[in-house]
Amino acid sequence: MNLPYSRREMLSRISSGFGMVALSGMGLGRASAAGPGPNGALPKPDFRPKAKHVILCYMSGGVSHVDTFDPKPKLRELHGKPMPVKVERTQFNNNGNIFGSPWEFREGGDSGIPISDLFPHLRQHCADDLTVIRSMTSSVNEHAQGNFFFHTGFPFIGHPSAGAWCSYGLGTENQNLPGYVVLRSGSSGIPHGGVGQWSSGFLPAQHQASLLQVDADEPVRNVLPRESDSVQQSRLDFIRSIDREFADTTRGHAEVEAAIRNYETAYRMQTAVPELCDLSGESEATKQLYGFGAKNPMTRDYAKQALLARRLVERGVRFVELTCLPQKPGGGQAANPWDQHGGLEEGHGNMAEQVDQPIAGLLVDLKRRGLLDETLVIFAGEFGRTPFSQGSNGRDHNPFGFSVWLAGGGAKPGFVYGATDEFGYHVVDGKMDVYDLWATVQHLLGIDHEDLTFRHAGRDVRLSDVEGHVVRDLIA
Repeated sequence: MNLPYSRREMLSRISSGFGMVALSGMGLGRASAAGPGPNGALPKPDFRPKAKHVILCYMSGGVSHVDTFDPKPKLRELHGKPMPVKVERTQFNNNGNIFGSPWEFREGGDSGIPISDLFPHLRQHCADDLTVIRSMTSSVNEHAQGNFFFHTGFPFIGHPSAGAWCSYGLGTENQNLPGYVVLRSGSSGIPHGGVGQWSSGFLPAQHQASLLQVDADEPVRNVLPRESDSVQQSRLDFIRSIDREFADTTRGHAEVEAAIRNYETAYRMQTAVPELCDLSGESEATKQLYGFGAKNPMTRDYAKQALLARRLVERGVRFVELTCLPQKPGGGQAANPWDQHGGLEEGHGNMAEQVDQPIAGLLVDLKRRGLLDETLVIFAGEFGRTPFSQGSNGRDHNPFGFSVWLAGGGAKPGFVYGATDEFGYHVVDGKMDVYDLWATVQHLLGIDHEDLTFRHAGRDVRLSDVEGHVVRDLIA
């Protein structure tokens, strides 16, 4: 289709009046359709949805499964000895001997799921709510590719994130807020690969993530009006009329329609976002539950993300992602905070202290409010760590077997699925990959993952690609 204006002229014309709020700074996607149905929602499936919302606690950098959720006594027994099996080439290929975990594992809850001392709050309060998957794998071994692969199913930029697929397939429950929100604090919180891993890709642009800076006076840029309501209303009425006129001349071109919807949502966010971020109505007990009173400022920052995640799903947002901060205030590794190639004990200790109480508080709070049944919480990183050391006291990347966990949203509680070998190196039972994970998540949301497709580059693309399948053993 030949448009009467260039793309730059079109964006300038549309954004001239609706420029109050910069939703995410990622620009328009390359959409070729507006969505599967009203508000972008698919027809109702022939099975009952168990979840309405997803909260992804993304642990960028690669959490060591053998130090957290997959106990391996053999590593303690053989600590300091050479690996008795073949060692695959690693990211830095500076491979040492077997490295036993510095942390003790103890059973939690009635289910007896073993969780290490890195996560005492999760172990004490939430073990019976967890579905621990010990058999995740990845096909990539580098951070940026791993982050893209986990979020989109492809190890490079240009494909829609899982959150965008969720928004596209289910539509929104709240017209005043985006369907997909990413929370971050400070100047950190963007994993290697950048904001493209939260993109709508080739899906309509209104499904891309909106970034919310939880520690800023203005959590979304320009969300506070700069002019009186009457002046703004006059301006918006005028812009709305020329936008619709322009949209008619393009015959409903998807990019134009998506831009109009984005800016209209941005206007409504001027009221919704300040109300969302106003925590004055939250009780002091609730804030303490999440960790607002913790000595570690990183814990306090992550606690605010976790509490806002609960408030977002209460308001109908479909998909919320939390991002990690650096290991310590002013510290490095902001993009890969769990990436301890050296100093594992200090680094993982700092990161677990940051997220343990806030995530446990989130699960407890969701449960007591009756929201955990309809909210699927996911804890995951892009890969695991090696059972042998890198240098003297670090671990390299391990994509051959690692752990993630689910809670709520129809996942089977107090349950462990799959297994790695006695060293925690390779999966030996119940092998899964991100395609299986997202197929299962979509099933819990009431979506047939084979039906949620988008025609792009000559084929019907889906989040679960051509190999994902629903792992029914994970479902309650």
